[in-house]
Amino acid sequence: MKPLSLDLEGALVLTPKDGMQGCRLSFADGIIRNDRAGRRVDLQGYLVLPGIVDPHGDGFERHLAPRRGAMPDMTEGVVAAEAEFAANGITTAVFAQFYSWEGGLRSPEYAAKVFAAIRVARPQVVTELMAQLRFETHMLDDYADLPGKLAEWEVSYLVFNDHLPHDRLAAGRKPPRLTGQALKAGRNPDAHLDLMLNLHRRAAEVPTALRQLTQKLSASGIKMGSHDDQTAAQRAEWRQQGVSIAEFPETLEAAEAAIANGDPVIMGAPNVVRGNSHNGNISATDLIAQGLCTALASDYHYPSLRRAVFKLVALGIRDLPTAWSLVSGNPARLLGLTDRGKLQPGMRADLVILDAETQRIAATMAGGRFSYMSGEIAARFIG
Repeated sequence: MKPLSLDLEGALVLTPKDGMQGCRLSFADGIIRNDRAGRRVDLQGYLVLPGIVDPHGDGFERHLAPRRGAMPDMTEGVVAAEAEFAANGITTAVFAQFYSWEGGLRSPEYAAKVFAAIRVARPQVVTELMAQLRFETHMLDDYADLPGKLAEWEVSYLVFNDHLPHDRLAAGRKPPRLTGQALKAGRNPDAHLDLMLNLHRRAAEVPTALRQLTQKLSASGIKMGSHDDQTAAQRAEWRQQGVSIAEFPETLEAAEAAIANGDPVIMGAPNVVRGNSHNGNISATDLIAQGLCTALASDYHYPSLRRAVFKLVALGIRDLPTAWSLVSGNPARLLGLTDRGKLQPGMRADLVILDAETQRIAATMAGGRFSYMSGEIAARFIG
């Protein structure tokens, strides 16, 4: 379907300079224009805001692997996930896929299948699909081939993780949930523990190898981030290696160190909706109130992006334009996407239309094409 040419009138539109304004929004060929573009549509009673840019989401897993053997064609799972993105106002979605020793849905083999399915699905859907690789730092034997795999998989964003329970392994104690994790990976629990111990024993090799790897990735234009920073020293070390994005820092110290040095901080929208972290880390709401959060991500729950914005507004922590920038303009910029995140001439016609009374999503458009529409608003466009 070709992009539509429309003049949206009567709605309150989030403008870059003046906030929410009752004005016309016109677009054609997928681009917002100054002048009138086509058919007029009355959207009185609705809000028009920039499309949501989700910089990190892993809720797609339930679509790609709902039950054992239920999704033999993974591309169908990606298409199903895209429908959920659109229904939640997301116009640019980042699939955050693990590459981990943990195995199962986090294995390198599974990652290859996910990225292949994303490549096939991209031309079939409206939402812009991007990919992030969540790479475990202690998989030293995989360092050499990683740059080539990223190129093959068309992945330009990598985040470093370390999920090894080092304290328990160093103390000779069995990690929690070992048996369940091993069974999910299709391994004997003893073999799974041996794998973890072998990776842990090589920890001293990681810093040097990691510096060499980040140099290669940086030279090839890969955007890099760290995950779960706890201290200012950790953030400083990552920054020196060109790993500029801080995903889900766990402490105030780490978040302060990131923002003070110009590193964007991504926090989880579910953290805002819940009012706290599900595992006891720093509150995203507190960080936002202190100006220490750059962008929000869906993490494991796509509806939380919109809901987090309106909770921040209801609490008086941010007004709507500033809160909405956490899910649109700010994540677009940190991902290097300069053509979206604002409703202004020359930008992509990525937008979400909300019912002004209920604040629920009525329609989503990406590049001037509908990806989602529901309820009474259909009569405005079709009737």
